[in-house]
Amino acid sequence: MNDTTLAQPEVSPEAERPISDMQLFKGFKSATPAVAGRRAFCTYRDLGVQLASGNRMRAVKSDPIPAKQTTTHWHYHVCDFNFVYFLKGTVTFELEDGTVSTFKEGESIFIPGGFRHNEIYMSPDLEAIEFSMPGEIGTVLVDRPAHLPEVLTPADSENPG
Repeated sequence: MNDTTLAQPEVSPEAERPISDMQLFKGFKSATPAVAGRRAFCTYRDLGVQLASGNRMRAVKSDPIPAKQTTTHWHYHVCDFNFVYFLKGTVTFELEDGTVSTFKEGESIFIPGGFRHNEIYMSPDLEAIEFSMPGEIGTVLVDRPAHLPEVLTPADSENPG
């Protein structure tokens, strides 16, 4: 082998390659339309994951509609999990762990299914990507958890608690 010849990587036989029943999906903006979402005060863009994964997972980009903003009220989701990554802005949740937690750009929250929470503030410039599993999730409104103190403990980047 000389300096201009690269070593060829070892090639695995085709028979060993696992084949998924999921589909390739290219999420170009023109192929990811606005869709109805769980909240009337947000717009959602379907990122194609639900269709590509055979409804095993869902991914949407969500943005608040400032004129329609409200709290979500205490609720939980019927799902395995809901994961939100914040691209821009800030959002504050009251959480059944006893905290009132504020997240900003570059931060995230993983909410297990059945975990009670209440989104109480979204900045008008909020942008987020939400993932959930499975693709279809339910939302159940509930009362504020009785075990919580009247004043929740603040948590954020500087004080994660």
